[in-house]
Amino acid sequence: MASEDIPAQLRALGRTFESIKQVSDPEAIGARIARLSAEVAEPGLWDQPDKAQKKTARLSHAQGELEKLEAMGARLDDLGVLFEMAEEAGDAEALAEVRLELAAARASLADMEIRTLLNGEYDERFAVVTIRSGAGGVDAADFAEMLARMYLRWAERHAFPVKVLNTSYAEEAGLKSLTFEVSAPYAYGNLSVEGGTHRLVRISPFDNQGRRHTSFAAVEVIPLIEDTDHIDIPESDIKVDVFRSSGPGGQSVNTTDSAVRMTHLPTGIVVSMQDEKSQLQNRAAAYRVLQSRLLVLRRAEEAAKKKELAGVIKASWGDQMRSYVLHPYQMVKDLRTDHEVGNTAAVFDGDIDGFIDAGIRWRRRQERAGAAG
Repeated sequence: MASEDIPAQLRALGRTFESIKQVSDPEAIGARIARLSAEVAEPGLWDQPDKAQKKTARLSHAQGELEKLEAMGARLDDLGVLFEMAEEAGDAEALAEVRLELAAARASLADMEIRTLLNGEYDERFAVVTIRSGAGGVDAADFAEMLARMYLRWAERHAFPVKVLNTSYAEEAGLKSLTFEVSAPYAYGNLSVEGGTHRLVRISPFDNQGRRHTSFAAVEVIPLIEDTDHIDIPESDIKVDVFRSSGPGGQSVNTTDSAVRMTHLPTGIVVSMQDEKSQLQNRAAAYRVLQSRLLVLRRAEEAAKKKELAGVIKASWGDQMRSYVLHPYQMVKDLRTDHEVGNTAAVFDGDIDGFIDAGIRWRRRQERAGAAG
C-alpha cells in the first residue's frame, strides 16, 4: 500500500465506524448502563441469584460495548495523527507501522460490525443449546459428545458462563443428548446460526475393520425465556414424570427421584432435566426450557403463516448445514456459507467464531433477499 493510499483507507474505516456507531447508538448504551447500574445496586438483588446474574451480565456486556466504541474512536484518531507525523518526517518504518495498524483496525471493525447484525427479536437473549445424536449408532453418539465439547470450549474461550441442564449418556460411548444454558448477552444471536444437522465423516474408532463411517448429530438453539414473555401454560397441558438420575455424578445421583421429565401434551414437546440437585430445581429448569421451546414454536408458526399469506415458500436450513470430514482429508465446511477450515482439531476445540460470523452474515443476506422478494 503506497502512503498516498493511506488517507483513503483511513476515510473508509472512518465511514465504517460511523455506520457502526449509528446502529449501536452509544447514547442508548450509556442510558442502559445507568439503568442497569441502578438496578444492580438495589438491596436484595442477590436474593434471586438467577435474576441477579442476568442483570450483572447485561451490565458488563453494555459497559464492554461502550468501551469498545470509545477505544475504536480513539484508535482511529491516533492512527490519523501517526500517519501525518510519519509522512511529514518521511519515516518509512513508522509508515509500515501505520499499514499494520490499518489492517488490525479493519479486522476489529469487521468484528464490531457483526454485532450490529444481531438485531433480531431474541438475539440479545441468553441461549439454551441441545445436542442430540442422530443416525450413525455409536459414532453418532460420540459425534454428539465431540460437538458438545466444541460448544462448551467456545463458551469457555469467551468466558461465557455455562450451566449444564440435562445429560443423557449413550450405552456404549458418547451422548444421546446434552442440554446447557449459555448465560451471556447475545448468546442466542450468535449460536442460533449453529442450529441444524451436522455431519461427521471419519474412520470409525468403533469399527474393528477400520472402515469409514458417516454419522449425524442435531443442534437446537433456543432463546432463554424471560419474565416479560408471558408464556402461560395451563397445568392440564403438562404431564410431569419423576425418575432417578443416571450417569456419572455426585452422591445425590441415583439415590432419589430428583430427575424430571415434563411433557407438553398439546404439542408433544418433552423436556428432561436431571443435573440439578433437587426435584424442585429440575422442575423449574424444565418448565423454563419448555416455555422457551413453546416461544420458538409460536414464532415459527407466525413466520410460516406470514409466508403462506405472502404466497412464498422457500427452503431455509438444509438437512446438513455443516460437514466435518476427518478422512480421507481434513476439512470442516459450512454448506450454507461455504466457509471452510482445514484445521479440524482447532474447530473441535471451540475455534468456531469464523463459522458463526459467516453464518450471521449469511442470515442477514437471506433476510434481505426475502424482504426484496
